[in-house]
Amino acid sequence: MSPLRIITSGESHGRALIGVIEGIPSGLSLSSQDIDKDLRRRQAAYGRGERMAIESDHADIISGVRWGKTIGSPISIIIENNDWVNWQKAMSISEDYEGSIKAVTRPRPGHADLTGAIKYNHKDIRNVLERSSARETAIRVAVGAVAKRFLSEFNIRIGSYVTQIGVFRTQNPESGVDMADEELLIETYEKAEESPVRCPDKEASLLMLKGIDEAKGKGDSLGGIFEVAVTGMPPGLGSYTQYDRRLNARLAMAVMGIQAIKGVEIGLGFEMAKHFGSEVMDEIFYVTKGTDNNSELPNTNLSDVQQFFYRKTNNAGGIEGGMSNGMPIILRAAMKPIPTLRRPLQSVDIVTKEPFEAAYERSDVCAVPAAAVIAEAMTAIVIADAFMEKFGCDNIEEIRRNYQAYIEYLKSF
Repeated sequence: MSPLRIITSGESHGRALIGVIEGIPSGLSLSSQDIDKDLRRRQAAYGRGERMAIESDHADIISGVRWGKTIGSPISIIIENNDWVNWQKAMSISEDYEGSIKAVTRPRPGHADLTGAIKYNHKDIRNVLERSSARETAIRVAVGAVAKRFLSEFNIRIGSYVTQIGVFRTQNPESGVDMADEELLIETYEKAEESPVRCPDKEASLLMLKGIDEAKGKGDSLGGIFEVAVTGMPPGLGSYTQYDRRLNARLAMAVMGIQAIKGVEIGLGFEMAKHFGSEVMDEIFYVTKGTDNNSELPNTNLSDVQQFFYRKTNNAGGIEGGMSNGMPIILRAAMKPIPTLRRPLQSVDIVTKEPFEAAYERSDVCAVPAAAVIAEAMTAIVIADAFMEKFGCDNIEEIRRNYQAYIEYLKSF
């Protein structure tokens, strides 16, 4: 069983979103402020819809923390939905208000609407769209922020940046050498925070903004690509022994589970298929500090270790054989355009079976920058889980001792 167990609950227009995270060790300092900063990042990106003007997401921790520190029991978090005041009857738990709002019978192309209605035998598609809505990701960001807070105790940092929206993309070169440099990666995702589309390339950001405005004017939407970088990783998280214990498989599943994500790759990913093996494998070197073979050391978390194996490139994206190898973890994800469009698409009513043009409901024009923040959260959950598999999960001091002992072991391997 994994050390971390996560469950979320709540509907888009229900009273609240709820998240429970079990397995966070005792003794970790944690407050709502640690969580709210990522909730704001998810909401603030350019291209979001009218809903973000209504909501002001705040994480209310209601269990698992006492006097500012975790106590080892499950942590429960609630995010109230401000829009619920307008939907109290329509989303009421009581049957007294049944029929207070017209049933949704017209499925939108690209959504869970039709298949979800068939699967769960719903004649009102609202029962599907309320839970399948990306509004649910707010609570995943909250839970992921707790995992981030835990990882920060061990100098593991997670950031993201947008590289493409529509046809507009950053001109930064994609190379394994860049992906090997932790300082450069941190600088890149910190720089991205200054951009309204979370792109570190200023020129590309302006083009992306223009593209979003043009799509909005045409009643259309845009997808794109973002990257998540994990720095400070020790080697040995994950395992090669079973397919479902491989770290890359776990990360891919977690990120693919975000609404509208259609592809995930790690390191050079699909680009590797275009090259000879000799061109993309990350060669292995060994260094002893204080000797002459220090000239091309990468900036990694192993800088405090006196002698270690290392790689000059990071085409593998920090994972080999299903395990972290001590290099930064780099994953890349593609998000499809938001399927809810002002420009109507063809569909069929599930009751009358008559064709119609799909109606527009308020939606984002582009949610790629927000999806990157959500992917950070999902990545943090997976990394924290794998970290506690390796170093323990009961209390923070015990984990710290185990981690330090492992670093000492690396010095002599």
